[in-house]
Amino acid sequence: MPELPEVETIKIGLNKLLPTLKISSVSFDWAKSFPNSANDVNQFLINSSVMSVKRRAKVLLIELSSNYSLVIHLKMTGQLVFRSKDYNFGAGHPGKSLLGQLPDKSTRVSFNFTNGSKLFFNDQRKFGWVRLIPTVEVKNLDFFKKVGPEPLSDTFMWTNLKERLQRRKRSSIKAALLDQSVIAGIGNIYADESLWGAKIHPSRMVTDLKDSEIKSLYQELTYVLRLSIKKGGSTDKNYLNAEGKKGSYLSFARVFRREGLTCPRCGTTILKIRVAQRGTHICPYCQKL
Repeated sequence: MPELPEVETIKIGLNKLLPTLKISSVSFDWAKSFPNSANDVNQFLINSSVMSVKRRAKVLLIELSSNYSLVIHLKMTGQLVFRSKDYNFGAGHPGKSLLGQLPDKSTRVSFNFTNGSKLFFNDQRKFGWVRLIPTVEVKNLDFFKKVGPEPLSDTFMWTNLKERLQRRKRSSIKAALLDQSVIAGIGNIYADESLWGAKIHPSRMVTDLKDSEIKSLYQELTYVLRLSIKKGGSTDKNYLNAEGKKGSYLSFARVFRREGLTCPRCGTTILKIRVAQRGTHICPYCQKL
Protein backbone atom coordinates (compact mmCIF):
# COMPACT_ATOMS: atom_id res chain seq x y z
CA MET A 1 0.00 0.00 0.00
CA PRO A 2 1.38 3.46 -0.84
CA GLU A 3 2.47 5.53 2.13
CA LEU A 4 2.09 9.24 2.75
CA PRO A 5 4.84 10.46 0.36
CA GLU A 6 3.52 8.35 -2.50
CA VAL A 7 -0.06 9.62 -2.12
CA GLU A 8 1.22 13.18 -1.69
CA THR A 9 3.13 12.80 -4.96
CA ILE A 10 -0.07 11.71 -6.72
CA LYS A 11 -1.92 14.68 -5.24
CA ILE A 12 0.69 17.13 -6.47
CA GLY A 13 0.63 15.67 -9.97
CA LEU A 14 -3.15 15.50 -10.35
CA ASN A 15 -3.61 18.95 -8.84
CA LYS A 16 -1.75 20.35 -11.84
CA LEU A 17 -4.13 18.68 -14.31
CA LEU A 18 -7.63 18.19 -12.92
CA PRO A 19 -8.79 21.57 -11.54
CA THR A 20 -11.34 23.35 -13.80
CA LEU A 21 -12.10 20.14 -15.75
CA LYS A 22 -15.83 19.39 -16.00
CA ILE A 23 -17.10 15.81 -15.64
CA SER A 24 -19.42 14.75 -18.46
CA SER A 25 -19.96 11.08 -17.57
CA VAL A 26 -18.76 8.20 -15.40
CA SER A 27 -18.88 4.42 -15.77
CA PHE A 28 -17.83 1.52 -13.53
CA ASP A 29 -17.66 -2.26 -13.68
CA TRP A 30 -17.51 -3.18 -9.98
CA ALA A 31 -20.08 -1.79 -7.53
CA LYS A 32 -17.78 -2.06 -4.51
CA SER A 33 -15.22 0.12 -6.28
CA PHE A 34 -17.84 2.84 -6.84
CA PRO A 35 -20.45 2.50 -4.06
CA ASN A 36 -22.57 5.54 -4.92
CA SER A 37 -26.24 6.00 -5.69
CA ALA A 38 -27.28 6.85 -9.25
CA ASN A 39 -29.20 9.85 -7.94
CA ASP A 40 -26.13 11.32 -6.21
CA VAL A 41 -23.99 10.67 -9.26
CA ASN A 42 -26.44 12.42 -11.60
CA GLN A 43 -27.04 15.34 -9.26
CA PHE A 44 -23.63 16.01 -7.72
CA LEU A 45 -21.00 14.43 -9.99
CA ILE A 46 -22.12 14.82 -13.60
CA ASN A 47 -21.58 18.41 -14.87
CA SER A 48 -19.55 19.34 -11.79
CA SER A 49 -16.02 20.73 -12.11
CA VAL A 50 -12.92 19.77 -10.20
CA MET A 51 -11.93 22.47 -7.71
CA SER A 52 -8.83 20.90 -6.16
CA VAL A 53 -7.08 17.64 -5.26
CA LYS A 54 -6.14 17.12 -1.61
CA ARG A 55 -4.76 14.37 0.59
CA ARG A 56 -5.56 13.18 4.11
CA ALA A 57 -3.33 10.39 5.41
CA LYS A 58 -3.17 7.85 2.53
CA VAL A 59 -6.47 8.97 0.96
CA LEU A 60 -7.01 11.32 -2.00
CA LEU A 61 -9.81 13.89 -2.04
CA ILE A 62 -11.03 15.43 -5.31
CA GLU A 63 -13.23 18.38 -4.36
CA LEU A 64 -16.00 19.33 -6.79
CA SER A 65 -17.93 22.50 -7.56
CA SER A 66 -21.13 20.73 -6.37
CA ASN A 67 -19.77 20.80 -2.79
CA TYR A 68 -19.27 17.05 -3.00
CA SER A 69 -15.93 15.23 -3.00
CA LEU A 70 -14.59 12.04 -4.53
CA VAL A 71 -12.81 10.17 -1.76
CA ILE A 72 -10.31 7.71 -3.27
CA HIS A 73 -8.41 4.95 -1.50
CA LEU A 74 -5.91 3.11 -3.72
CA LYS A 75 -5.42 0.26 -1.23
CA MET A 76 -3.02 -2.44 -2.48
CA THR A 77 -3.14 -2.23 -6.28
CA GLY A 78 -4.88 1.02 -7.15
CA GLN A 79 -3.86 3.28 -10.03
CA LEU A 80 -5.05 6.65 -11.25
CA VAL A 81 -4.31 7.19 -14.94
CA PHE A 82 -4.99 10.50 -16.68
CA ARG A 83 -5.23 10.68 -20.45
CA SER A 84 -5.67 13.70 -22.73
CA LYS A 85 -4.36 14.85 -26.10
CA ASP A 86 -1.50 16.62 -24.30
CA TYR A 87 -0.80 14.36 -21.30
CA ASN A 88 -0.57 10.63 -20.73
CA PHE A 89 0.60 9.50 -17.33
CA GLY A 90 -0.33 7.25 -14.44
CA ALA A 91 0.09 7.12 -10.71
CA GLY A 92 0.04 4.10 -8.46
CA HIS A 93 1.12 0.49 -8.85
CA PRO A 94 2.40 -0.24 -12.35
CA GLY A 95 1.19 -2.59 -14.99
CA LYS A 96 0.07 -2.47 -18.58
CA SER A 97 -2.62 0.04 -17.65
CA LEU A 98 -0.10 2.83 -17.20
CA LEU A 99 1.03 2.60 -20.81
CA GLY A 100 -1.54 0.47 -22.59
CA GLN A 101 -4.97 1.02 -24.01
CA LEU A 102 -7.66 2.01 -21.49
CA PRO A 103 -10.08 0.99 -20.20
CA ASP A 104 -8.77 -2.55 -19.71
CA LYS A 105 -9.77 -5.50 -17.52
CA SER A 106 -8.40 -3.79 -14.39
CA THR A 107 -10.33 -0.54 -14.92
CA ARG A 108 -13.01 -0.15 -12.26
CA VAL A 109 -14.10 3.46 -12.78
CA SER A 110 -13.77 5.79 -15.78
CA PHE A 111 -14.37 9.55 -15.61
CA ASN A 112 -14.89 11.48 -18.85
CA PHE A 113 -14.37 15.24 -18.98
CA THR A 114 -16.01 17.67 -21.39
CA ASN A 115 -12.66 18.53 -23.01
CA GLY A 116 -12.15 14.91 -24.05
CA SER A 117 -9.68 13.95 -21.32
CA LYS A 118 -10.26 10.95 -19.05
CA LEU A 119 -9.33 9.73 -15.59
CA PHE A 120 -9.24 5.98 -14.95
CA PHE A 121 -9.27 4.26 -11.58
CA ASN A 122 -7.68 0.83 -12.08
CA ASP A 123 -7.53 -1.76 -9.33
CA GLN A 124 -6.56 -5.33 -10.15
CA ARG A 125 -7.36 -6.78 -6.72
CA LYS A 126 -10.54 -4.71 -6.21
CA PHE A 127 -9.71 -3.52 -2.67
CA GLY A 128 -9.73 0.20 -3.45
CA TRP A 129 -12.77 2.44 -3.80
CA VAL A 130 -14.08 5.81 -5.00
CA ARG A 131 -16.85 7.32 -2.89
CA LEU A 132 -18.92 10.44 -3.64
CA ILE A 133 -19.64 12.29 -0.40
CA PRO A 134 -20.72 15.82 0.60
CA THR A 135 -17.48 17.70 1.26
CA VAL A 136 -18.66 18.82 4.72
CA GLU A 137 -19.28 15.17 5.63
CA VAL A 138 -15.88 13.82 4.62
CA LYS A 139 -14.43 14.48 8.06
CA ASN A 140 -17.20 12.35 9.58
CA LEU A 141 -16.25 9.16 7.76
CA ASP A 142 -15.14 6.50 10.24
CA PHE A 143 -11.65 6.44 8.72
CA PHE A 144 -11.16 10.20 9.10
CA LYS A 145 -12.56 10.29 12.62
CA LYS A 146 -10.04 7.67 13.71
CA VAL A 147 -6.93 8.70 11.78
CA GLY A 148 -4.22 10.63 13.59
CA PRO A 149 -2.74 14.03 12.73
CA GLU A 150 -0.61 14.75 9.68
CA PRO A 151 3.09 14.45 10.60
CA LEU A 152 4.09 17.23 8.17
CA SER A 153 1.47 19.69 9.37
CA ASP A 154 2.86 23.07 10.46
CA THR A 155 1.17 22.58 13.82
CA PHE A 156 2.59 19.09 14.49
CA MET A 157 5.62 19.38 16.78
CA TRP A 158 7.70 16.79 18.62
CA THR A 159 5.61 17.40 21.74
CA ASN A 160 2.52 16.40 19.75
CA LEU A 161 4.27 13.19 18.70
CA LYS A 162 5.06 12.47 22.34
CA GLU A 163 1.44 13.00 23.30
CA ARG A 164 0.11 10.80 20.47
CA LEU A 165 2.53 7.97 21.29
CA GLN A 166 1.08 7.74 24.79
CA ARG A 167 -1.96 6.08 23.20
CA ARG A 168 0.29 3.06 22.64
CA LYS A 169 2.71 3.48 25.54
CA ARG A 170 2.81 -0.26 26.25
CA SER A 171 3.48 -1.12 22.58
CA SER A 172 6.73 -1.23 20.67
CA ILE A 173 7.62 2.07 19.06
CA LYS A 174 7.34 0.55 15.59
CA ALA A 175 3.82 -0.75 16.26
CA ALA A 176 2.85 2.71 17.50
CA LEU A 177 4.21 4.41 14.38
CA LEU A 178 2.30 2.00 12.12
CA ASP A 179 -0.96 2.66 13.96
CA GLN A 180 -2.87 5.14 11.77
CA SER A 181 -4.88 6.34 14.76
CA VAL A 182 -1.65 7.56 16.37
CA ILE A 183 -0.18 9.36 13.36
CA ALA A 184 -1.35 9.45 9.74
CA GLY A 185 0.31 7.92 6.72
CA ILE A 186 3.34 6.14 8.20
CA GLY A 187 4.09 2.66 6.86
CA ASN A 188 6.92 0.17 7.01
CA ILE A 189 9.49 2.06 4.96
CA TYR A 190 9.38 5.34 6.83
CA ALA A 191 9.05 3.72 10.25
CA ASP A 192 12.27 1.77 9.67
CA GLU A 193 14.09 4.76 8.20
CA SER A 194 13.14 7.21 10.94
CA LEU A 195 13.91 4.75 13.77
CA TRP A 196 17.34 4.08 12.27
CA GLY A 197 17.96 7.81 12.00
CA ALA A 198 17.01 8.33 15.65
CA LYS A 199 19.08 5.29 16.78
CA ILE A 200 16.02 3.66 18.36
CA HIS A 201 15.45 -0.09 18.23
CA PRO A 202 11.96 -0.72 16.80
CA SER A 203 11.15 -3.25 19.57
CA ARG A 204 11.63 -0.74 22.37
CA MET A 205 8.53 0.09 24.37
CA VAL A 206 7.09 3.56 23.90
CA THR A 207 6.99 4.10 27.66
CA ASP A 208 10.78 3.61 27.86
CA LEU A 209 11.67 6.36 25.39
CA LYS A 210 13.27 9.55 26.66
CA ASP A 211 12.09 12.97 25.53
CA SER A 212 15.38 13.47 23.69
CA GLU A 213 14.77 10.26 21.72
CA ILE A 214 11.22 11.26 20.79
CA LYS A 215 12.47 14.64 19.64
CA SER A 216 15.12 12.94 17.49
CA LEU A 217 12.50 10.55 16.11
CA TYR A 218 10.27 13.50 15.17
CA GLN A 219 13.15 15.18 13.36
CA GLU A 220 14.04 12.01 11.45
CA LEU A 221 10.43 11.22 10.60
CA THR A 222 9.78 14.62 9.06
CA TYR A 223 13.15 14.50 7.29
CA VAL A 224 12.56 11.14 5.56
CA LEU A 225 8.99 12.04 4.60
CA ARG A 226 10.02 15.34 3.03
CA LEU A 227 12.96 13.73 1.26
CA SER A 228 10.74 11.01 -0.18
CA ILE A 229 8.20 13.54 -1.46
CA LYS A 230 11.06 15.45 -3.07
CA LYS A 231 12.32 12.23 -4.70
CA GLY A 232 8.86 11.26 -5.96
CA GLY A 233 8.14 8.49 -3.46
CA SER A 234 9.70 5.08 -3.04
CA THR A 235 9.85 2.20 -5.49
CA ASP A 236 8.65 -0.37 -2.95
CA LYS A 237 6.27 -2.85 -4.64
CA ASN A 238 7.18 -1.13 -7.93
CA TYR A 239 5.20 1.97 -7.05
CA LEU A 240 5.10 4.69 -9.72
CA ASN A 241 4.68 8.38 -9.04
CA ALA A 242 2.29 10.91 -10.57
CA GLU A 243 4.25 11.11 -13.82
CA GLY A 244 4.34 7.35 -14.30
CA LYS A 245 7.99 7.22 -13.22
CA LYS A 246 9.50 5.21 -10.41
CA GLY A 247 10.20 7.26 -7.31
CA SER A 248 13.87 7.41 -6.37
CA TYR A 249 13.70 7.47 -2.56
CA LEU A 250 14.83 3.90 -1.99
CA SER A 251 18.10 4.68 -3.73
CA PHE A 252 18.72 7.06 -0.82
CA ALA A 253 17.37 4.78 1.93
CA ARG A 254 19.76 4.21 4.80
CA VAL A 255 18.45 0.88 6.16
CA PHE A 256 15.22 -0.29 4.47
CA ARG A 257 15.78 -3.21 2.06
CA ARG A 258 19.54 -3.07 2.80
CA GLU A 259 19.87 -6.28 4.83
CA GLY A 260 23.33 -7.78 4.40
CA LEU A 261 24.83 -4.42 3.46
CA THR A 262 26.78 -2.17 5.77
CA CYS A 263 25.23 0.52 7.92
CA PRO A 264 26.14 3.90 6.37
CA ARG A 265 26.74 5.31 9.86
CA CYS A 266 28.90 2.67 11.60
CA GLY A 267 29.66 -0.07 9.05
CA THR A 268 27.87 -2.87 10.90
CA THR A 269 25.91 -5.35 8.77
CA ILE A 270 22.23 -4.44 8.56
CA LEU A 271 19.82 -7.14 9.73
CA LYS A 272 16.22 -7.92 8.84
CA ILE A 273 14.13 -8.97 11.83
CA ARG A 274 10.41 -9.12 12.58
CA VAL A 275 8.71 -6.47 14.72
CA ALA A 276 4.99 -5.66 14.93
CA GLN A 277 4.40 -8.55 12.50
CA ARG A 278 6.36 -6.74 9.80
CA GLY A 279 9.76 -7.27 8.22
CA THR A 280 12.00 -4.72 9.93
CA HIS A 281 15.46 -3.44 9.02
CA ILE A 282 17.91 -2.39 11.72
CA CYS A 283 21.55 -1.77 12.51
CA PRO A 284 22.22 -3.96 15.57
CA TYR A 285 24.98 -1.61 16.72
CA CYS A 286 23.28 1.77 16.26
CA GLN A 287 19.87 0.55 17.42
CA LYS A 288 20.53 -1.41 20.59
CA LEU A 289 17.77 -2.68 22.86
